Amino acid sequence: MKFSIQVNGSPYHNQSSLLAFKFVKQALELGHEVIRVFFFHEGVFNAFRYATPLDDELNLTKLWGQIAIQYEVDLVICISAAQRRALLSSDESNRQSKQGNDVADGFRISGLGQWVEASLLADRFIVFG
Repeated sequence: MKFSIQVNGSPYHNQSSLLAFKFVKQALELGHEVIRVFFFHEGVFNAFRYATPLDDELNLTKLWGQIAIQYEVDLVICISAAQRRALLSSDESNRQSKQGNDVADGFRISGLGQWVEASLLADRFIVFG
């Protein structure tokens, strides 16, 4: 089965990101395909490079990045939601005359077209949060 996932919750505000991560990991381990994980609204904070959870907490940003590398899952952050929350890629930082790259490894910024495409390509589109 082909899944596309949308994550709307920030990694430490509620359980939606953790549940999405566990679902994606389990689906991949069972041999299903995850076409794309689209991070929207507060979900863009899952991609924040400088997230520093407490030592006894999961680092969901790092875990998502590992999934992206290990299974070649496309992790897409909504550009509009990211800009509203000051989460900028290096390209956008330069365009806005700001410094740095806030986006963690394994993630990329794109638009809602990626969300539409993912929903069309998948057998199931699941929203967390």
